[in-house]
Amino acid sequence: MVTPVQDELAVTRDAFRALMSAHPSGVAVITTADAGGTPYGFTCTALCSVSLDPPQLLVCAGNNGSTLPVLAARGAFTVNLLHGAGRRAAEAFAGPAAERFCTVPWRPAPVTGLPALTEDAHATAECRVARLIPAGDHTIVLGEVLGIRTHTPAADEAPLLYGMRRYATWPA
Repeated sequence: MVTPVQDELAVTRDAFRALMSAHPSGVAVITTADAGGTPYGFTCTALCSVSLDPPQLLVCAGNNGSTLPVLAARGAFTVNLLHGAGRRAAEAFAGPAAERFCTVPWRPAPVTGLPALTEDAHATAECRVARLIPAGDHTIVLGEVLGIRTHTPAADEAPLLYGMRRYATWPA
């Protein structure tokens, strides 16, 4: 017997947040810059690979954040995959927008010139926006990967994870 699907959602925001917090994810900081060079960014755990040919990935950006409109207008972004010592960057980019780039060292990435967090990330991927897909209170940003760079010595650091509302690193 098939159970019919309800038309109305009975799941609350808190229940859904609790469900997803029980699923640990890697932590990244997504960065971009406006036409004047002002950097923008946010902490992201909604990230995954999409395609090998061409190399594509996706990130999910909140519709109410300051970064998404800049990212869409610029048409490019950098994915900074954080290592365990990059927790300060994860916290900074989850906080007030005005303070994000004041406390975390960065430099222009080689392909796009967008911010790369070379001290807090073990790797970066520079991407061109291939497609924006509205999805509730977020937008799925599909990116074509233009360049990849690993950072030394951070390349040897364990990846930063987030789950159950706390940070951890990949076990040795």
